[in-house]
Amino acid sequence: MPNIKDVTEEEELIVAIKASRGSASIVRTILKTDQRVIARVTDGIYRQPGSSLRELISNAYDADATRVVIKTDAPRFERMVIEDDGHGMEPEAVAHLLMHIGGSAKRNSEGARLHITSKTDPSRSPGGRKLIGKIGIGLFSVSQLTNTFQIVTKVKGHDYRTIATVALKQYSDDEDAPEDPDGKKFESGRVHIWREKASDKEAHGTTITLTSIRPQARDTLRSREIWAAVDHVLSQPEDDERQSIEPPRFHIGRVDASGNLLARTKTNTSALPWTAGDAPDIAFNKLVQSVWHEIGESSPNPQLDRIFDYYLRMVWQLSLAIPLPYVEGHLFDESLREWAQAFSLSNLPKGSAQEIRLSDQPLRAQLDLRDPADQVGRFEVLVDELKLARPIKFKGLPTTNNAIKTPLVFIGKCREDFPKVSKQLSGGTLAFEAYLFWTPKVAPTEHQGSLIRIHGSSGTLFDPTFMRYQVSEQTRLRQVTCEIFVSEGLDSALNIDRESFNNAHPHSVFLTKWLHSALRQLATAQKRVGHEVRDESRDREQYKTVSRMQQVAQTVWQQERDDAGSLPPTIELSETGQKTGTSNDAYVYRRDAVLPARTSKRRGKAKQRDNINEAKLKAIAQVLASFGLLDELTKRRQAALLKAIYEILETSE
Repeated sequence: MPNIKDVTEEEELIVAIKASRGSASIVRTILKTDQRVIARVTDGIYRQPGSSLRELISNAYDADATRVVIKTDAPRFERMVIEDDGHGMEPEAVAHLLMHIGGSAKRNSEGARLHITSKTDPSRSPGGRKLIGKIGIGLFSVSQLTNTFQIVTKVKGHDYRTIATVALKQYSDDEDAPEDPDGKKFESGRVHIWREKASDKEAHGTTITLTSIRPQARDTLRSREIWAAVDHVLSQPEDDERQSIEPPRFHIGRVDASGNLLARTKTNTSALPWTAGDAPDIAFNKLVQSVWHEIGESSPNPQLDRIFDYYLRMVWQLSLAIPLPYVEGHLFDESLREWAQAFSLSNLPKGSAQEIRLSDQPLRAQLDLRDPADQVGRFEVLVDELKLARPIKFKGLPTTNNAIKTPLVFIGKCREDFPKVSKQLSGGTLAFEAYLFWTPKVAPTEHQGSLIRIHGSSGTLFDPTFMRYQVSEQTRLRQVTCEIFVSEGLDSALNIDRESFNNAHPHSVFLTKWLHSALRQLATAQKRVGHEVRDESRDREQYKTVSRMQQVAQTVWQQERDDAGSLPPTIELSETGQKTGTSNDAYVYRRDAVLPARTSKRRGKAKQRDNINEAKLKAIAQVLASFGLLDELTKRRQAALLKAIYEILETSE
């Protein structure tokens, strides 16, 4: 039987952990929260099982990990393991974590003492990364998945690793958490802790093992609702009234009710866009490509919830949320020359986007962009067979019927110090960079909207409302992907779940106004580019039409003159009736004697029709001259004839 020592105070807990030598001498303590509301973390303030994994990855990032490996036990999801190679936690840090849920040591002087933050900057990790976490409940987000888990952590150079098994307490709405006599602390669970001799003194990192996954979380991860709906439809008689519900195009497979046996779907147990032999990065790239392939195969507007089961959607959302490289490179590292147009966004209230003269340099160098996600050093995350990357593509997108064939890229950056407002009211400085990427087709549709990253991380998905943009631009908004990279500020506007913002916070208010102004500038510029493209298209069509008519007139002239090298006479319509060109055999007429008077300036298609009719008239006049018919008439009658022909051409439109 192990010797169990109960400890309730932090300092005593630190001493007891250090004194432990193996599982025969276990330290037991009670989890305590610093605020009553934080006790509710075990009720699941996070909305999806994937949120728990996101928080654990964020903790590893803050610990300067370069690699995180997650094993989910898919498709059964009975047990999960999350392993990182970060700094690990010393006994002091473990004790503080357990005794101060909701009282994070990050971003204050405690962090340096516990070796979890930089000695010179409490907002950075020991390795210099801008911290993601701040409120000290990330680890306990696992309550969304399980009530029991184990932590194994080791610091480089230490002889021992620390092991803690945690059992969280679940509260019901009508049950009060047991309070300490001082009325400030609340019991959230119990922990058993011990230390073991480490075989590798230089090893470091933390491994978290989740056991006894909650049935509800397992059902979600297994896509139980999706498969139940498919099974229900298939069980109905085949008739005209039977609904058509297809299983996800890609899925990880199914398990039966016991969770042990794979239930076959058609001939395969799973349907994945990658093969077993693919490297993790290649497999993920194929996952991303599978969405774009849908455009050409089955759906012009692919949606993740129709293509993927829950697990694959969760992986996709994780890859969007954490600080990772892009699957095909960051937009800021691209030279847009040859494949896109770029515009610089104004920060003035009524400013307008200005086109950027592109060079062979990437945007980052050309515009001095410094997205902090590119300054994190090596950081990779593997989930089962996949190495994650941000699944956003910028180049090689499919063509559409839209007049504008190439993407429009709008780049903005802003720093607001709120000089007229105290720091207590403003929340301090807000600094960010952003891009708005307009393209005729955004895939998947879930990428239509704006996504905000704070120090490279995001707890939200793309917001299709663009922070509640009220202007009726629905078609155009569905063609925009926007990312905002916040390097300073805004994190104080994050709600406790890190998946939403306090809309009344001054930083949220400012960013909302900035984004709405950016959208207005985008719409104006996109409309202007669209008009230019359509005008160019009309000019090209007009040129082709006129060229064909000129070729007919030239062929007739050469046949009648029996001279393959000669050209027909020029037909001029001038304001004065006097020759303006250099040709000596031109037929010249006053414009108002041949063409009808216009009461207003013609534009667009009307102007194009006028130009083509005028070209037709000149070609007909050249044909008449080829047969010598014009020369049989006086100049006045020639003009009258051409005017009648022009009126017929207009009437035939």
